[in-house]
Amino acid sequence: MPTEWTLPEPHRIRDVAGSFGADPDRYDRARPRYPDEAVAAIVAAAPGPDVLDVGIGTGIAARQFEAAGSRVLGVDVDPRMAEWARRRGHRVEVAAFEDWDPAGRLFDAVVSAQAWHWVDPAAGAAQAARVLRPGGRLAVLWNAAELPPEVAGAFTDVYRRVLPDSPLAGRSDLAGGYEVMCDRAADGVRASGAFDEPERWRFDWERPTTRDEFLDQLPTTGLHTLLPAEVLERVLEGVGAVIDEVGGRFTTRYTTFVVVAARTGAA
Repeated sequence: MPTEWTLPEPHRIRDVAGSFGADPDRYDRARPRYPDEAVAAIVAAAPGPDVLDVGIGTGIAARQFEAAGSRVLGVDVDPRMAEWARRRGHRVEVAAFEDWDPAGRLFDAVVSAQAWHWVDPAAGAAQAARVLRPGGRLAVLWNAAELPPEVAGAFTDVYRRVLPDSPLAGRSDLAGGYEVMCDRAADGVRASGAFDEPERWRFDWERPTTRDEFLDQLPTTGLHTLLPAEVLERVLEGVGAVIDEVGGRFTTRYTTFVVVAARTGAA
């Protein structure tokens, strides 16, 4: 599936980072959740229940962490997302994480699900170090989708026709792209000098996807949120036709990548 990582250094493109709140109902409904095993592993590694969710969005990951016993405070750059999450009971503060004022509060884990690429990796790791208790965990995770080859190739043809100058018009290795983001996250952690050597975890899973589900999700992804309505409509029309040709559904294979690092005792 086309995703935000195709842009170089996404944290420099704040207009995209702040665009997801245009339709938070759709975002919350359509975006995939995270493997319960990944959430449980992060919770088990943290020394306590206090979690800061960076880029909380509508609270998709926050709800999973709360269900696993965590107490979650969210930070998000988009006030529309923050307000949507607040109406559903989440505690959320609006700020870019690098500039957020923790007001002396400390946490057992700083997590970021599908959002850390919008944070400067070095400044973000330094900020996480400031708000983590010794032994606390920074855990950043992404869902990488792998479409069936025949579907992915046909989608590329749609983008070449409708958006020839878009990164989506070229074939990309999705898992490889997320590996690049993991590399950037790990480099930022190392540069801070405040964490043990970061670990990498991965969780593989599958999700059956219908035509309607895919077309509902596509406008919530980073290279689509700012498209003019008429261009987005052409993309959806072309992508929908492709899915119709393969029987109206397909199975998406996901890999959830996690970069985890423990805060050292050093100040």
